[in-house]
Order: sequence, then C-alpha cells, then structure tokens
Amino acid sequence: MYDFSLPWKIKVSSAINEILKDAGIDDIVNPDQVIAENPPNPEMGDIGFPMFSYAKLLRKGPPQIAQMAAEKLTKIIIDEKSGAKAQAQGPYLNVSLDRACEAKAVLAQAFGDEKASDNFNFGRPQTLAGKKIMVEFSSPNTNKPLHLGHLRNDVLGESVSRILAACGAEVRKVCIINDRGIHICKSMLAYSEQGQGKTPQSEGVKSDRFVGDWYVCFSKALKAEVDELVKSGVKNEDAEAQTPLMKKAQELLRKWEAGDSETIELWKKMNSWAIEGMKETYKRTGVSFDKYYFESETWMLGKDEVLKGLEKGIFFRQEDGAVAVDLSEEKLDKKILLRSDGTSIYITQDFGTAINRHKDWPFDKMIYVVGSEQQYHFKVLFILLDKLGFTWAKNLYHLSYGMVNLPEGKMKSREGTVVDADDLIDSLRDMALAEIREKEREGEVGDSAQVAEKIAIAALHYFLLQPSPAKDMLFDPKESLSFNGNTGPYLQYMGARISSMLRKAGEKTAGQADFSLLVSDPEWELIKILAEYPYAVNEAAANLDPSHLASYLYELSKSFSRFYHECPILNADDNALSDARLELSRAVMLVLKDAFHLVCIPFLEVM
Repeated sequence: MYDFSLPWKIKVSSAINEILKDAGIDDIVNPDQVIAENPPNPEMGDIGFPMFSYAKLLRKGPPQIAQMAAEKLTKIIIDEKSGAKAQAQGPYLNVSLDRACEAKAVLAQAFGDEKASDNFNFGRPQTLAGKKIMVEFSSPNTNKPLHLGHLRNDVLGESVSRILAACGAEVRKVCIINDRGIHICKSMLAYSEQGQGKTPQSEGVKSDRFVGDWYVCFSKALKAEVDELVKSGVKNEDAEAQTPLMKKAQELLRKWEAGDSETIELWKKMNSWAIEGMKETYKRTGVSFDKYYFESETWMLGKDEVLKGLEKGIFFRQEDGAVAVDLSEEKLDKKILLRSDGTSIYITQDFGTAINRHKDWPFDKMIYVVGSEQQYHFKVLFILLDKLGFTWAKNLYHLSYGMVNLPEGKMKSREGTVVDADDLIDSLRDMALAEIREKEREGEVGDSAQVAEKIAIAALHYFLLQPSPAKDMLFDPKESLSFNGNTGPYLQYMGARISSMLRKAGEKTAGQADFSLLVSDPEWELIKILAEYPYAVNEAAANLDPSHLASYLYELSKSFSRFYHECPILNADDNALSDARLELSRAVMLVLKDAFHLVCIPFLEVM
C-alpha cells in the first residue's frame, strides 16, 4: 500500500541525525521513530513532523529544532532535484510534496494495471494474513421474521467479515438459530388452536411473517388474560405465570423436551416456515453464512462442562441443588449455571456451542455480534470458559452494538410494533421507485424496480453502518434515501456518474496516461484521499468498525465531486490531460466499487 510519509521519514531522520551530530550527541534516530501527521490546513503542507520528542535530547525548543531541521531537509531536497519544499511552522517541520512526482508514483503503483484485471489488490493490507476468524451474527428466533434490529446486526456482521477477509484473514461466518424454548411454543400454541390448517401459501403471506403473526396473536390473547387476573387482585408480576395460556405454553415446552411426536412435527413445520422466510431476506440483503448452528442441537452440550467444573471445584452446588459460580474476585455477581432440577440455562448452552465451534474450525479469534444488552452475559461467558481451561477463550470478543429505533418510537415484538425487515425494504424500494418516476428516469435506468431495490439496500446499509457500532441510533427512512448529503444513494450516484463518463469516453484512455499532469488542488486532494484507502480498510478491520470506511467513502465522493466540477475531464485543454483525468476517475470508480462491497452497498452503473 502507498504511504507518502515513508520516504520522508527516512529523510527527516537523516536531517535530525545531522543536527545531533553537529551538537556532539551520539544518539541515532531511526526512520520508524519519526512521527508523521496530516497538517490541519492543506496550505501548511502535505506532511507534518512534530519536533517535541527531540527537545529534551537537544535541550532546545521544538520551534528552534523545526527551523534547524527545515534547513537540513532543504539541502537534501535540493541535492535530489525534487520539487518538494520543507518549512518550519512553529514546533512542526512541514513538507509540501512534489505533486507531479507523487501523483505519478501513487497512481502508477496503486492502479497501474488494475483496469486490466478484476483482481483488485489496492486496499488489501495483509495485516491479518494467516489468521482464522469466526464471526457469529444475526442469531434470529424462529417465532418471528427478521426486523430492523436484525438488519443492523446482519449488515454489521457481514461488513466486518468482508473487511477482515480484505485484510487477509480466513473468515468463517456462522449463525445460531434460536429454534427452541418457550417463545417458539407460544407461536406453536396459537397456530395449533386457531390455525385451522392454514399455511403461508394458502394465506399469501411470507412464511416467516406467517409464523410471527401467530406469536403476536398469542401475545395479545395473553395480555387480555393478564389484565383480567390483575383486575381480580393478582399482582402484575405474578399474573402472567398464572394465566391458562402460559400454562399451556409451558406444557407444550415440556412435551417438546420429552420428544412428543405430534409436538415435534408441529415444531419442525413452523420452524421450516420461519427459516425459509429468513433465508429469503438474507439473500435479498446480500447476507450469507458458511454454517448454521441450531439451539435445538446445542442446548445440552454445555451441561457436561459445568459438571466437570463442579468436580474440579471451579463451581459449587448450592443447598437447593443448583450449580453456581462465585465471580466476586472478578467484581461480578454469583451466577447460576444449572438449575436445582438439573436443567441448563442460556449460558450453559453457550459453553457447549463455543466448544463445539472450536472443534469444528479451530479459530484464532471468535467475534460475537450481539446487542449491547448482552454485555454482562458475554463477560461472564468468556471468564468461565477461561476458568474451565480453554486457552482460546482469551480470543473471544463481543462486538456490541446499540439499539436502532424509528422516529415513531421503540419497537416491541409482542405488540406487533416491530418493523419487519422486508416491509421496511419494500417501503424504501417504493420510495426510490417513486423518485425515479418523478424524474422520468425509467427509460434510462433499465429495470427500474431492480434499480430501486438496490438504492433501497444502499440507503439502509449505509445509514446503519455510519455510526460506530456502540451507539444507539434512530433510523429515518426519508433521510436515508436522500440523493444529497452523507447517504448511500449519494455514493451510488457518484459511481453512476463516473460510469457514465467512462462509457462516453469509450477507448479514449487505451494508452498510458501521464499522471504527472495532475497537479491542481482538486486533483491533488483526490489523489491523497485515494492513497488513504488501504489505511481506511485497515482501520476498519483493527477496530471492527465499518463506520471508518463509511466516512472514507463520503470524503472520497465529496472530493471527486469537487474535482468533477472544477477540472474538465472529457473537454480538457489537451488530450494528455484528459487521459490523465479519466484514469484518475477510473481509479476512484475502482475504489468505490471495492469499498461498496465491503460495506454491503450495491454498485450501480446507471441510476
């Protein structure tokens, strides 16, 4: 990857070493010890080198050292016959680069043969080469369709996986489907009592939505029974467990755990409906998994590990027979691991699932993409796996993300106010289609419904990835679809604009472009931002945060927009300059396409 500062760190270290030698000081400053920064104002130069760290050694003020270093560096520049300039500005030694030389170097090195190959290598820092990283995300329940919260989880997990792979890691994407438990039995009970043989096909309803509707049906009926009991004097917190419906659901769960054939048959049918519908949504949003795990297959796996921990004295048995662990040394609470009746709880299942996954695919790191409300759960899980002697537990990481809501308020599954993922995408698609029709672009974009769908996905994914994962956020559909400002459709428009221009140019740039001609302010700004792409990818991977790439894409698009408006491309003063500007535009398009893939945005050549 291209780094403007690397050769200059060598030159600055040489200048500092000359100053040290003149002062009779034997210390040597190596190039990797030299700090390089971006000046806050472009007029101050392209690279800034702070002199603070040399003040104690030379017993001089940083501004005085910067002045001395500028004089030494200027001599080096003159000897090299370079067009660069060095000057002291306060405690900084600032360097203004030779634009013609640097433009030629960065574009030739980074993009010289990319246009002739689909194997895009720029922006591929191999910082994670040889690492095996497993990423778990989505984790849906089979009692309802995917909703807006899942969409944030899904795009975060998918984007992080793609970014890690771009940095050289071998990535395995996994999904745990929560397909058992009382919540599943609630949908099953409502359907068994009122379904009357209906199917998603007979009702013309997407299959996961069909199952979710029965969960809402149960919840509404349960609320009515709770209200009646509360009116009769039962405490609100005790009422739900006493309702006839809840007792029936608990009985259905007991039948499932006992392997009752009729119950299992109904469970399999409703789960298959739910999972089939979810997979359609995954395909629609570009999300995929290398392996699905099912809670029904893993929920008993951790029980043996808890009993082993009990034998080793890591855990203890309470007077009521429950198995627990004291985490006071870790400044956490006591945690129950097995109930008094011997049944496992959620964290027990997670022991087994984690151990099973490491056996399946021995990872170097495992990332759980799960909401911030589960922070305590994962902190305990990782500590306990470590206590049980699994050395890889230290390489488990919880990528916590905040809640996502709509302007209308908080979503609630039970009340049916959750925003169904497909409904939201349909709404965004229809809004985008209306925009296409209003601007009378239907004849130019081809399949307008398909283009509108891709605009909707871009609007959704970019909006969800813009904030850092930890932040709660408000999703505004109208704002996300704007073609102006920091949005997915705005970025797509930049890609489509470049594509259109390159189509008009045809084979105009078949020859070798002279990048040394690109020296104007808009051109230079754009070249410098292009050169930062590998660092943006690496930063996003290091922090498991796609918002770094989202910010980069917006800055790149803004810079290209300025270049496009201030620098004639097809109608430049001479053919050589036109060729160079076209190739610069092509380089921007290559980066846009690549980065779009990493943040799950469809690239559109026409819109």
